[in-house]
Amino acid sequence: MLQRVERLLLDLAVVSILGLGLLITGNVVLRAVFNTGIPDAIVMVRELMVAAIILPLAAATAARTHITVEFLTKMMPLRVQDRLIVFGSIFGLVAIAPLLWAGWREASSTLASGTFFFGELSLPKWPGRVVFLVGLSFCWLRLALMVVGDIRTIRAGGHVAPPDTTQNLMEEQ
Repeated sequence: MLQRVERLLLDLAVVSILGLGLLITGNVVLRAVFNTGIPDAIVMVRELMVAAIILPLAAATAARTHITVEFLTKMMPLRVQDRLIVFGSIFGLVAIAPLLWAGWREASSTLASGTFFFGELSLPKWPGRVVFLVGLSFCWLRLALMVVGDIRTIRAGGHVAPPDTTQNLMEEQ
């Protein structure tokens, strides 16, 4: 079920990127040809960028494709590497927790107050805040499930070393 939600969030991020491209292109063309623009384009671009960046976090976490520095850890024994992966995931859970709290407070207060951006269209503020909260929540949930699964794998004697990303890139081509 979580994989379906992650896929949906990833697809929504793709739609956001396409929307960004269309919005920016349309705004540039309107400015160049008609000396006008799309009302509140800057606000819409800012909100779509939040969706494009935050929504795919859970899928990136599930695929273990976050940026990592493996220069020293690749020289360590697999057992140490596994424990460092779990430590990094736990550290990520702790680091994301304040962002979740702040996102919850911001989304709930924005929904309660009904605030909006000042501009020609008076766009509501809540969609971007809710998208941020949803994307971060699913990322945190996926990371928590990975920590539990990784600890179980280590206790069973297996290894949770991340996949070789260069090999994954070669397989995709």
